[in-house]
Amino acid sequence: MLIRAADPEMVQDVSPRREIADFRGRDLLGMEDLTAADICAILDSAASFKEISEREIKKVPTLRGKTIINLFFEPSTRTRTSFEIAGKRLSADVINISVSTSSLSKGETLRDTADTLAAMRADVLVVRHRAAGVPHMLARFSPSPVINAGDGAHEHPTQALLDLYTIREKLDTLQGRRVVIVGDIANSRVARSNIIGMHKLGMDVGVCAPRTMIPVGMESWGVDYHSDFDAVLPDADVVMMLRIQRERHGDVLFPSLQEYSDRYCLTSDRMRRAKPEILVMHPGPMNRGVEIAPEVADGLESVILQQVTNGVAVRMALLYLIVGSGSN
Repeated sequence: MLIRAADPEMVQDVSPRREIADFRGRDLLGMEDLTAADICAILDSAASFKEISEREIKKVPTLRGKTIINLFFEPSTRTRTSFEIAGKRLSADVINISVSTSSLSKGETLRDTADTLAAMRADVLVVRHRAAGVPHMLARFSPSPVINAGDGAHEHPTQALLDLYTIREKLDTLQGRRVVIVGDIANSRVARSNIIGMHKLGMDVGVCAPRTMIPVGMESWGVDYHSDFDAVLPDADVVMMLRIQRERHGDVLFPSLQEYSDRYCLTSDRMRRAKPEILVMHPGPMNRGVEIAPEVADGLESVILQQVTNGVAVRMALLYLIVGSGSN
């Protein structure tokens, strides 16, 4: 995967005045599929949908009669629940399917599962799988749009969109902002999707981690690499902390959790080196005391819970744009 740094003169015009792209029936498989204007159209739509979640009655009839199937092949709390809430707040019928309760546990192939769901005339499939490329494969066989809710260590586009929305909400502008992503970059689909989206919107991205957590070929990503967290933190407008994904690798990548924490945990002492207005982000789940100290996760600079709130609004906007925009 080639990710090139954005030249400010080459960044597309992303003014909200641009005509909004027609998303109806489109798959969302990765941030690579979106233009800068597409991203801004989604973020602009999310702003209006966020207001719905602040009402006393958090429901509109926008997707009444539509069916959303959440097909999750690996555990999820935030993403799955967020999509479910988003669909229900739009009055859609939402069906949750997990591997343990599906015929996949009996040996059914993914192709047969896709054909079965297609025969049920679902309006959109939201898919998460531990193997990269599964949502893309299902999209080839499904007449319904497919939204990638995370595939292996490849991409997690809706997480990147909610992260971009949160940064824009807090800092107003994205172009030229400096973001440092810290932690298990090699196994992070969140990092990949964010780097792609951030570059398309003219942001400056750096990564910080032990060399053992950096993917092969990262020099082609258009990001700058640092191993010294203390050196890179002072220039950051946003710091995004990632957990160590021990379920995706079996090798020892560092001598001990204590040594990793000493070098890469975002502590209150480290925060004194940061800009006063820095945003602290984390896609969750957090390992408190490993990559982020509790007092920082719960501190004034943290927008971690705002990310969760904004995730519902962004996914409402996506479902509307893909399933309901222009429908009768």
